[in-house]
Amino acid sequence: MITNHNSDKILVVLTKHYGFVIDRISNTHFQLNHPDGRHLTVPRHNRIKLGVIKSITAQVHATEEEFLKHF
Repeated sequence: MITNHNSDKILVVLTKHYGFVIDRISNTHFQLNHPDGRHLTVPRHNRIKLGVIKSITAQVHATEEEFLKHF
């Protein structure tokens, strides 16, 4: 089961293991792009809620277990 993580940990996983690149940073969100054209938004929070993490895993085409093994 996925537990809450902060946005910094999620960004490391997305950039290092899933090929996303940070495009823009605002006060509240990170905008990421993937070479295949996908876009992803990650909120800048100390604790990312479970529903948001599940949405991110779906958008990167990974299961919860695959995504978690990178933490």
